[in-house]
Amino acid sequence: MQNQVSDQNSSQKPDNSWIAELGRTVVLSIVLALGIRTFVAEARWIPSGSMEPTLHGTQNQWEADKIIVDKLKYKFAIPQRGDIVVFSPTNELKKEQYHDAFIKRIIGLPGETVELRDGKVYINKKPLDEESYLTSNQRTVVDVCTSGQQAAFLAKPQTIPPNSYLVLGDNRNSSYDSRCWGVVPRENIIGRAVLRFWPLNHIGGLDKSPLYP
Repeated sequence: MQNQVSDQNSSQKPDNSWIAELGRTVVLSIVLALGIRTFVAEARWIPSGSMEPTLHGTQNQWEADKIIVDKLKYKFAIPQRGDIVVFSPTNELKKEQYHDAFIKRIIGLPGETVELRDGKVYINKKPLDEESYLTSNQRTVVDVCTSGQQAAFLAKPQTIPPNSYLVLGDNRNSSYDSRCWGVVPRENIIGRAVLRFWPLNHIGGLDKSPLYP
């Protein structure tokens, strides 16, 4: 005679396996989201007007442009002139009590000599063509450098150190940038701004060049 297996325990206790499965799914989703934000990409909003008209910025984040920052590209490639990058404050900026990330455009590369003449940027004594992102009334001068504690960095020609980049805002009349406080070490660069996803009527890439040439 075959013995019958008792079903007493299963009949008295509810099946909570779905709760455990849901918990595992939620935890996994959080881990994946944090991993993507840490290593691959993250969303940011533009808090100031220093990149106008390329990016609209305001302290009201619901009215500001929102972008995706690619954090992976510079693991495999070096930053290029023209890239719009997000970076953590440099040591000079920290001395001035800046803590939030900045967003600017890379203008000068390691080893290049940068100087300002007649409101224009010169790289190795040749004028830089910036017509694709600067409006006609923009002049690149150091007059905007009024809040720093030392002389403006580009008050005289400067040669960019290795693994460092000179960055400027597209709104040259209202941007606190490398003209004033110096260069950005590569390790400070968080990533490259590649896509605007807000507002909906301006969704699209920020650069005509390919992300991964």
